[in-house]
Amino acid sequence: MEKENKFNLSENSQVRTSRENESDVSSLNANDKLSVVIITHDEEKNIERCLQAVLPVADEIIVVDSYSTDHTEEICKKFDVRFFRHAWEDYSSQKNYANSLAKYKYILSLDADEALSTELANSISEEKKQGFNYDCYEFNRLTYFCGKPIKHCGWYPDKKIRIWNKTKAQWQGVLHETLQFTTTPKKRNLNGDLLHYSYYSIKGHIDQINSFSETAAIEAVKRGKKSNLLHIFLNPLWKFISSYFLHLGFLDGFPGLVVCLNSSFAKYLKYLKIKQYSEM
Repeated sequence: MEKENKFNLSENSQVRTSRENESDVSSLNANDKLSVVIITHDEEKNIERCLQAVLPVADEIIVVDSYSTDHTEEICKKFDVRFFRHAWEDYSSQKNYANSLAKYKYILSLDADEALSTELANSISEEKKQGFNYDCYEFNRLTYFCGKPIKHCGWYPDKKIRIWNKTKAQWQGVLHETLQFTTTPKKRNLNGDLLHYSYYSIKGHIDQINSFSETAAIEAVKRGKKSNLLHIFLNPLWKFISSYFLHLGFLDGFPGLVVCLNSSFAKYLKYLKIKQYSEM
C-alpha cells in the first residue's frame, strides 16, 4: 500500500478565492462534486500552473507521482492535495490507479503539462452548479510548441474527454491511452480550451518522438505488425503532405513547419523500428 500524504494549503489569493467559492457548491450532492486527478514524474516546470488552474473547480486534488527526483513534491506541498507515490507501469495503469483513489464519482483527469483555460474553468463551474447530468464531457485541447499555440497541423481542436463518471469508463492503451466506456456514453461539449504545454524546445520534441516511436514499434510487433520500404517512405511523406497542406500547417508559420516535419519524422522512425524489430 502506498502512503498518503495530506499537505497543508498554501495561503495565497487563489486559494482564498477557492475557499470562498466552496459555499457556492456546498449544496451539491457528493456525486456531483469533482475529483481532479493528475499523474506526475519530474514535473517541476509544469505542476504549479496545472494546480493553480484547477483550484476554482476542484473538490479534491489527487497527485500520483512516479518517484520524481526534482522539486515536484515540494511544489505540491503548497496546495491541498492528496499526494501518493506509485511505481510507473504505463500511462493507462498509472491513471487508472490514480482514479481508484478519487472520492467522488466525477473525475477531471489531467497531465501535469496541461492547464484549464479561464473559459474552460468557467464552463466546468457552470456545469457543477447544474449538476453533472452526462456520462462524460469533451473539450478542445490547444497545444503550445516552443511557446506558440498550434492551431493547425492536425493538432487542433484535438478534442479530449477528460471529465467523466468513473463508474462508466477506464483508461486503456500502453502509449496513447484512451477511455473505454462500458456503454455508449451520453456526452456534452464544454466551451474553452485545455492548454497543453508539452514542447518547450525542438530537442525536447525529438527526444519524445524517439521514445514514443520505440514504444509504439515494440507494441506493434507484439501484435504481429510488419513494415517494408514502402511503409518507411510513403507513410512519412503522406503525413507531411496531410499535416502541412491539407491541415493548413503552413498557417502556423515556422513552428508549424517544424511540427509537420517532426510528425513526418515520427512516422519514419516508427515504421523503421517496426521493420528492425520484426526481423530480429
